[in-house]
Amino acid sequence: MRLHELYAFPEEYKQRRRIGRGSGSGWGKTAARGHNGQKSRSGGGVRPGFEGGQMPLARRLPKRGFKNRFRDEYETVNVGRLLAMFEGKDKITLIDMYDRGVVKKGSAVKVLGTGDVAKAVTIEAHRFSVSAADKIAKAGGTATALEA
Repeated sequence: MRLHELYAFPEEYKQRRRIGRGSGSGWGKTAARGHNGQKSRSGGGVRPGFEGGQMPLARRLPKRGFKNRFRDEYETVNVGRLLAMFEGKDKITLIDMYDRGVVKKGSAVKVLGTGDVAKAVTIEAHRFSVSAADKIAKAGGTATALEA
């Protein structure tokens, strides 16, 4: 071993196993594919979900429910948590919430009413629950709804 032969990560330099290159390699003859059959042939094998001709599980089970493709998804945050995270601020914007990691960046935000609002605060979000808007208004603050 010489200095120029040392590698930081030897596993990165591992040669791929070349199968089907003669009996001397130890991977000749059937080339690790077993003996005859569909899976031993080039390009052989069955598609995913194929169960040998019996009715596949995905088709045996009944279809259930409905998924609305046009539904608007909102990330929710409670008004009490917002006030605890931004203590001392009198205006909380969406960018503040994104930067602090309260909600995922770029997501639509709905503020829910769990928690107490003790002081007047202005909160920007896409939606507000009725209870959240009431609590903010009673404390003398404003709930600013943005376009989603």
